[in-house]
Amino acid sequence: MDFELLRIELREFEALVSQLKDSLNTSSPMFDSLYTEIHNMTLTVNQLETFDKNNLEVIRIEFAKLQKKLEECQKDGNCNHTGIMSISKPRIIQMNAHLNPGYQYGGWGKDSKPVRGYESMHWYGAYSSPSVYEFYLYSNYDKLIERSSFTHHGLPQGYEGTGNNYVVHGNTVYYQADNPFRMSKLNLTSSVYSHRQITKASERFSYTYSPKQYLDFSADEKGLWVMYTTEEAKGKIVVAKIDEKSFGVEDEWTTSAFKPLVGNAFMVCGVMYATRPGDLQTEEIYYSYNTETGEEKYMSIPLQKFQEKFVNLHYNPT
Repeated sequence: MDFELLRIELREFEALVSQLKDSLNTSSPMFDSLYTEIHNMTLTVNQLETFDKNNLEVIRIEFAKLQKKLEECQKDGNCNHTGIMSISKPRIIQMNAHLNPGYQYGGWGKDSKPVRGYESMHWYGAYSSPSVYEFYLYSNYDKLIERSSFTHHGLPQGYEGTGNNYVVHGNTVYYQADNPFRMSKLNLTSSVYSHRQITKASERFSYTYSPKQYLDFSADEKGLWVMYTTEEAKGKIVVAKIDEKSFGVEDEWTTSAFKPLVGNAFMVCGVMYATRPGDLQTEEIYYSYNTETGEEKYMSIPLQKFQEKFVNLHYNPT
């Protein structure tokens, strides 16, 4: 009975690994290793059925170790990240959804943690100045290209944003509001707004391309982040991890990247990458900061651009 129960547990564990791999939609040496270990362990269980129960306990201990590995995968996402090595050329479809060359500020993208049924949803928001007045939602990428939105959110007076710093994460738009200066979020289903102030965040330092971009939101496999600077940091970028439930800062790290010299910044697997201007057609990823290890690196990774400014630059884990 014990051996049969263990075989059932192993089969269930194998199915769980398969489901997790499919949900992350990626291959990983960690998953390949888990599959191999499960297969070998199943063979071992079949052999041990002729031995005593002490050997069964040994297998149970090893199985518990595998379960712990899977829990770590589920907790951290698939972040076997060894650093960005290169960036491909951009694919240019259209200038913006308004087809307006004057709309140089703004951004577009996908939800970085989509809710069920909205995995293909895209968002877009832009204006002729670094302000946030409205967001458009599209059911998929083709609808974005066709400029056929299924809903539109116009931000009412007192809720307008400022700065090109917004992302959509978990069906919620995160952006920087003004007067008073604060983090804001808008639930795209309920249309409910929430706000939190970061009292030490400075309004003196912004990116070189975009004025008033004081709170820069970013999202990756590890969750939601906001980047800003403080008077204490003297203009250097501070990376803060956001607790999504409380909408507060749970931890923060001070980097060596001086924000006024940075073109933009984004997060990948808990690592902040900063860019700086090269020339009219080239941006350079020149610096990274690992929030898990505190390690800083300087690099030179060219990033081709088709217009002078990058005002909304993000990585999307999906």
